[in-house]
Amino acid sequence: MSATGLLITSLARFLQIYTFLILIRILLTWFPTVSWMNQIEAFLSPITDPYLNIFRSFIPPLGGMDFSPILAIIVLNLVSGLIGNLAYGSMPPQF
Repeated sequence: MSATGLLITSLARFLQIYTFLILIRILLTWFPTVSWMNQIEAFLSPITDPYLNIFRSFIPPLGGMDFSPILAIIVLNLVSGLIGNLAYGSMPPQF
């Protein structure tokens, strides 16, 4: 694998992991009273909030519910798909 292919593949993997972290962060907000989850949320907040805040500026919370992570995950999936297509499109076929 070339250096470019490795870089593209690593970036696509990073975006998948970041999407997973956002999903965990969303699930943790459903159980705010469980004490051990606060430690996980304190770890994930500085990692995920800068990206989510971009979408929170477009979509404010409605009725106490934050819908911005939905748009954030959709954008991450689109970018990850595009990068994945670049990775597989730039690699020569192996027979």
